[in-house]
Amino acid sequence: MTTPEETLLVLTNLPDADTAKAVARQLVEQRLAACVNILAPCTSVYRWQDQVENAAEVPMLIKTTLLRYPALQAALTEAHPYELPEIIAIPLHKGLPAYLAWIGAETVEHLP
Repeated sequence: MTTPEETLLVLTNLPDADTAKAVARQLVEQRLAACVNILAPCTSVYRWQDQVENAAEVPMLIKTTLLRYPALQAALTEAHPYELPEIIAIPLHKGLPAYLAWIGAETVEHLP
């Protein structure tokens, strides 16, 4: 059974909904994530290369496990169109045990 401490919520932003859907599908198909929520577009304000920028982005909430995080980070970095993508992993402290178990079961790497 997956415990809260073994479960991560990973945050990232993509430039548009189509890219977000493609990346989300890839992560779930590869069992790197059990579920990805694609949120409504938002406006991000940030400093990049000494300039203050504004960009429309699509946030994603990715549910995975600590065990699968290194492979998820590698796949997300490779698929991401940004030079420096935001990839932030937040450990969970609590959660519905059955849901956490589902995340663990759906992210188990299956051999062909």
